[in-house]
Amino acid sequence: MDFSEALHHLIAGAKLANDDWNGKGMFVVVMPELKLPPHSSQEPGAKVNDRTAKYIGEDTPLDCQPYFAMYTPDGKWQPGWVPSTKDLFGNNWRIV
Repeated sequence: MDFSEALHHLIAGAKLANDDWNGKGMFVVVMPELKLPPHSSQEPGAKVNDRTAKYIGEDTPLDCQPYFAMYTPDGKWQPGWVPSTKDLFGNNWRIV
């Protein structure tokens, strides 16, 4: 499939890979937006963690916009993946 079709699948939550990539097990996903109350919140449940609060402040809620992330061949997440020109114009996308 081409990237325009792949993008629809990514937005819907699918994992996609490109047959031109060299690494085995690689795929990309769309990490959806994430909104969390501040680290200092007394609300039960998930909230901004220590690592993030260090940079945005303990009283600041998190408002993270959607982004691409790649799962690399060595089993690590790489946030902020950006498709190359070859990725954008290729017809070799597949759902994992």
